[in-house]
Amino acid sequence: MNGCNFDLKTKDILNRLEETRKEFWNLPHESANFINILIKISKAKRVLEIGTSNGYSGIWIAKALLETGGKLDTIEFYQKRIDLAVENFKKANLLDIITIHQGSALSVIDEFENNTFDFVFIDASKPEYLAYFLKLEPKITENAIIIADNVTSHYKKVENFINYVKNNENYQCELLNFDGGLLLIRKQ
Repeated sequence: MNGCNFDLKTKDILNRLEETRKEFWNLPHESANFINILIKISKAKRVLEIGTSNGYSGIWIAKALLETGGKLDTIEFYQKRIDLAVENFKKANLLDIITIHQGSALSVIDEFENNTFDFVFIDASKPEYLAYFLKLEPKITENAIIIADNVTSHYKKVENFINYVKNNENYQCELLNFDGGLLLIRKQ
């Protein structure tokens, strides 16, 4: 946990969750730390995470939101994972700034009628990245940051999403060589 100013309890939770990385497809530590820093730098207040899993990335995101005064909405399909995430969010004292939505992300996104987001993290069903993004476009604020995980490790599954963003004048993007690959996008 080099460079993180987390309390010992949070560090212990994250260390334990890092041991389950392969089982729950959690982000690598470096990617999670990078997202945490980006949220702080951008002063994001309304963050959406697609793919809660066991709450590992949500803890990193919520810790950054404690500094910015923001809130996290996170979407997860599987109830078992939601139960684990809730337990981990409680242990990290973050549940009060996190709202968990259960269901298909494509359906849940429709429920955010008037909500807008200034930071989005996508790490769920890879073939649906473009569909998530197209539904989210009207809800993403100007200068918002969007991060998509696993864009090199699952390139064929997300190629249509990458091409859409790269060829759209409304977005600036860069592929980052983190484990699995992160696509960093800024809405112009």
